[in-house]
Amino acid sequence: MKPIYLSPPHLSGLEAQFLQEALESGWIAPLGPQVEAFEREFAEAVGAKHALALSSGTAAIHLALILAGVGPGDEVVVSTLTFAASAFPVLYLGAKPVFVDSERVSWNMDPALLADFLERRAKKGKLPKAVVLVHLYGQSADIDPIRNLCQEYGVALIEDAAEALGSTYKGKSPGVFGLAGIFSFNGNKIITTSGGGMLVSEDGGLIAHARKLATQAREPVPWYEHREVGYNYRMSNLLAALGRAQLRTLEDRVQARRAIFQRYVEALAHVPGLSFQPEAPWGRHTRWLTVMLVDEAAFGLGPEEIRRALEERGIETRPVWKPLHLQPVFRGAETLGGEVAEEFFRTGLCLPSGSSLTREEQERVIEAILRLAGL
Repeated sequence: MKPIYLSPPHLSGLEAQFLQEALESGWIAPLGPQVEAFEREFAEAVGAKHALALSSGTAAIHLALILAGVGPGDEVVVSTLTFAASAFPVLYLGAKPVFVDSERVSWNMDPALLADFLERRAKKGKLPKAVVLVHLYGQSADIDPIRNLCQEYGVALIEDAAEALGSTYKGKSPGVFGLAGIFSFNGNKIITTSGGGMLVSEDGGLIAHARKLATQAREPVPWYEHREVGYNYRMSNLLAALGRAQLRTLEDRVQARRAIFQRYVEALAHVPGLSFQPEAPWGRHTRWLTVMLVDEAAFGLGPEEIRRALEERGIETRPVWKPLHLQPVFRGAETLGGEVAEEFFRTGLCLPSGSSLTREEQERVIEAILRLAGL
């Protein structure tokens, strides 16, 4: 039986046209007109003034932290319920992550815990250099209180919107509220360039400096001269062509994933022990991934047992992110709270959510879960 994947790439049919245009132009090396066009079009799509196309979302976070002045020994606050790439660049710079638990409305960073931490650090005269605010599974965090805290204490706000392209917060895209925002075009994301990312900012000077650093920090002279450490972080012209094609389908992809979520809810919400990630009142959840919570006592099986049973039927599911404060690589990092994120990790399961998922495939998933429930 054909496997059903969690969130596979979904081609629009436009990709070949854009790639052919790139090939015919002769620009197959990094950079080129497709990159420049992708940056302009993406900035317009999310409502940012400036955008920089990069090799990955992780590279975008790394550059944002550098330009926020993060260095060895500095503290950087990071949402704990996220993929490790949200915090790895903190370690690249020799800085120390401080992890913050989730609130239950959006599952994102708890503003109350952040407020308490910043107040305590201010009294000690040792504020963190930055806050990396993650927007999880296609849902924006509650940005306003967190942005206000960052402004009050003079801490840089960096938004990790890798999972939240197409979502909204009070009518605007997440990623445009802080010093910088980052997006990912990894193969499992809502649109993909196979691999790639974008850094956005209202600050043109920041993006210009990031552009230099991402191009090996070469100085504008005829010979190769470098006064700063640089990185090979730019996106290729061919991948940017893919991104331009994919961007044109963004709204369709969002609507498809939201419809998939709604079908899961209609078919499974009545099952004892099953519930789903809520949609916060402040904006649109893209449902990049549909996340189901399992009460083992009521359902009869735990999420890991369900995952293995579905895997045997050719259906890929995945646990909710293991909180970063539980990851061995971050052992010893200070953590604010943690119980909420740990509960979501212990009880959560991500269901197949790709926009190319057919109704028949989704029925297979639903039927398998109902059978496991004895229904």
